[in-house]
Amino acid sequence: MRHVAIVGSGPAGYYTAETLQKADDIAVDVIDRLPVPYGLIRTGVAPDHQSIKAVSRRYEGVALTDNVRFVGHVSVGTDVTIDELVDLYDAVILATGAPNDRPLDIPGADRPGVIGSAAFVGWYNGHPDFADLNPPLDAAGVAVIGNGNVALDVARILAKTPAEFAGSDIVAHARDALSKSAVRHIHILGRRGPHQIAMTPKELGELGHLERASPRVDPADLPPEGDDALLEPGMRKSVSHLRGFSANPVARPVTIDFDFFAMPVAIEGAEEGRAQRVIVEKTALDAELRSIPTGETYAIEAGLVISCIGYQTPPIPGVPYEHGRGRFANTDGRILPGLYCVGWARRGPSGTIGTNKPDGARVGEMVIEDIGRGAGKTGRPGLDALLASRNVTPVTFRDWRKIEDAEIAAAVDGNPREKFVTIEAMLDAIGRR
Repeated sequence: MRHVAIVGSGPAGYYTAETLQKADDIAVDVIDRLPVPYGLIRTGVAPDHQSIKAVSRRYEGVALTDNVRFVGHVSVGTDVTIDELVDLYDAVILATGAPNDRPLDIPGADRPGVIGSAAFVGWYNGHPDFADLNPPLDAAGVAVIGNGNVALDVARILAKTPAEFAGSDIVAHARDALSKSAVRHIHILGRRGPHQIAMTPKELGELGHLERASPRVDPADLPPEGDDALLEPGMRKSVSHLRGFSANPVARPVTIDFDFFAMPVAIEGAEEGRAQRVIVEKTALDAELRSIPTGETYAIEAGLVISCIGYQTPPIPGVPYEHGRGRFANTDGRILPGLYCVGWARRGPSGTIGTNKPDGARVGEMVIEDIGRGAGKTGRPGLDALLASRNVTPVTFRDWRKIEDAEIAAAVDGNPREKFVTIEAMLDAIGRR
């Protein structure tokens, strides 16, 4: 029997496990520091996008096969090191994703009221690391920096009425805080123009159906309509939504303004106090469609600033890392002998959840070829013995299903679940603490 450890139980991890479990002589351990699986499916995908979250049922099918097990509440680096895993397993695959925000490198970015999207999204999705975030929602103005789908998710969640969260799994503390929000003006800032956005048609279209919010686009920011013919069909549809927002503004209590050709250059406040405004420099596009500053600036009043400018994989001591790309240094998924990476940890924060399926298959097949057949390292029994010697008791997939059942039982108002937002509550649900 050969043994493979996958560090991370999100989409990349489970798609890789799906390929590996088809080999009957390979035992796969999926290790996660949280007691609950599925990574960004649980804590990254917007709570009102339940159809996307349904992919977790596929991962559950993989997890329930005989040669795959979930090893939850085990922290790699604390409970067990990478070097120890490499000694124990024939292959170790890092599927840790890219959970850290890229830093917003402008003056004032460290002010209270400036939050990264990983933290804000984690807060409303119930990630234990961010349950106590308490974002300042008492300000009328919010600046959302970025022109991708995460920025759209953030704006949409901020703009929704309590009734619009019916059927979602937004957590109670976020649902309650948002119901009392004073936010009325949301600005989505992008350094380039409508033809350079990374927003998909579905997510853009949702903004046009909000009960109390109106998306707005300055007609002067739109290129000539004939230029849309040069775009890919999906992008063309996205831009058509922007044109619709521009042509048909609706008077509603909450506004969502798309500020194109807008580069944040500073965040100002009262001395060392909370953010009050974002100073924005207007940009233009050069021949290579790069944004260039024009020297003209204006201010946006914003007591809350949410940076949605991308993510990066956190480094792990002893694992080669590419700081410029925010990922582990690798060649087609190989890092070092016996050590691999997959998903965003391999290629950087690009692509969708579905992109991880072929990626996981390729890396899984590579590992199967590399480790061959026959008797391998101690693997699973070795890890169990090591963790037992350190008084670490992993959470199993059976335990996770008890946690899930308790969350479903606690659901309110037709929502699918009421998520536990602390590790202590998760462990209480299985009588572990």
